[in-house]
Amino acid sequence: MPIKVDLDDIDWKILRELQNDGRMTNVELAERVGISAPPCLRRVRKLEESGIIQGYQAIIKGEAVGQDLVAFCSVGLKHQSDSELKAFAEKTKSWSLVRRAWMVSGESDFLLHCVAPNLNAFQTFVIEELTSTPNVDSVRTALTIKPVKDEVLIAI
Repeated sequence: MPIKVDLDDIDWKILRELQNDGRMTNVELAERVGISAPPCLRRVRKLEESGIIQGYQAIIKGEAVGQDLVAFCSVGLKHQSDSELKAFAEKTKSWSLVRRAWMVSGESDFLLHCVAPNLNAFQTFVIEELTSTPNVDSVRTALTIKPVKDEVLIAI
């Protein structure tokens, strides 16, 4: 169900600032958006409770922790019934190499964003896990060369 909340200019400023730096204090955030700390905290809590702010996390540089390979897999299923789509979507949650997954329209049914320590680990995943999964008909992979843009998820 889509989130329907009326956001004013201050809410949008709060979202922009937190998206750029989720670790700042409430006092610093309040200063940046031009309001006092107590109403700022109330607004942030309201944005969290409504589900607009889903959480906070550290962004870790993959290559710094031995996760050098980034790849995408387009997966086509043999059958696209609701139960088969749900079963595959649920299966993606068990694969640690799959960092994000989307059900998509077009030539494939799912797009998987994968991160692995090296090519061998990725190949092992594709061959032993992904292609051997029931109902998987086709898998097309694309290895990334280098990032050219890495922006926050929502342009505010």
